[in-house]
Amino acid sequence: MQVIKDSFKATARCRRHEEFEVALTPRGGKMRPISRRPKASMSSRKTLFAHTPWDLIPTLMGLGHLVFVATLFFGFHAMPWALWIPLALVYSISISWSINSTSHNFIHNAFFSSAQLNRIYSVILSITDGFSQEFYHHVHLRHHVGNMDRIGANGTTIDPLSIWRHGKHGKPESPWTYTFYSYFRDDIGEVYKRVKEKFPAKARWIWREIYIVVGLYLACLAWDWRAFLALVPFYYFGHSLSSLNGYYEHFKGNPDEPIAWGVSTYNKLYNWTWLYNGFHAEHHYRPKTHWTKMVELRDRIRVEQEAAGVHVMDHCHALGWLDQSPPRYTMRPSQQAAA
Repeated sequence: MQVIKDSFKATARCRRHEEFEVALTPRGGKMRPISRRPKASMSSRKTLFAHTPWDLIPTLMGLGHLVFVATLFFGFHAMPWALWIPLALVYSISISWSINSTSHNFIHNAFFSSAQLNRIYSVILSITDGFSQEFYHHVHLRHHVGNMDRIGANGTTIDPLSIWRHGKHGKPESPWTYTFYSYFRDDIGEVYKRVKEKFPAKARWIWREIYIVVGLYLACLAWDWRAFLALVPFYYFGHSLSSLNGYYEHFKGNPDEPIAWGVSTYNKLYNWTWLYNGFHAEHHYRPKTHWTKMVELRDRIRVEQEAAGVHVMDHCHALGWLDQSPPRYTMRPSQQAAA
């Protein structure tokens, strides 16, 4: 506990992986300045958390997720179907929850001062989410370079996750195909090659984490093939839910206006449990802002957001299909006020 208390008193040290994010220039403008923290003096005590002790919350969330997945697997034969199937559906939701909350925040602001702890935690996230966290890291940062851009003159998008990439007639892709096809569209080889050019050490960890996940999952298959196969459809459904979440994080956003790239929702329960992922327009405008500072950022840029027609929905992103209002940036000022 003393270590955590000290974290409140000492200046945090940023993790070195930020150099990759700083090196990427967002589409449509100059590189956004990222404030640099002063180097801690030799007399400063090293703290556990790199940014704030509040990151104990997502740390425990990730560890709890690991325990939950292990319980679901090893408790397969001890649970009745009436209990196991609902928990398996929770497992599906938990994959999307992890990818869009804990794993997502870990990409932009790694939790620990220690590079070794960050690497261990990255492996833990890889195991629970079922794919390399390092791979997700670089795909997601590429997402922030393109910011859900439309198809360009080269016939594709900068953002590999763009809802416009597989759309037709200048429109976004159907939420159905985006939700259920996105899992099969990841190009590990292309991502590895691109990362290797500038960050060979990071590129190696993409494959290391994949080998760890595949090896562990094969061991689970050998240990109890029935439990493993029973979880496979829920695993796929969880990644599909994550894609659904990502779709409505940008559907009705304005791909031509940086402050309106994302779609926000200020539903309190959603933001408390998903680490303020609802503040998605704010996040894409200032991706290095810590999850504990999202409300403050929203309040600071609220006037500019309203002028740009940032779209805001009442529901969590996964229920974005319930939002029947037109994109706010297409509405007249009087209509925006009414909405």
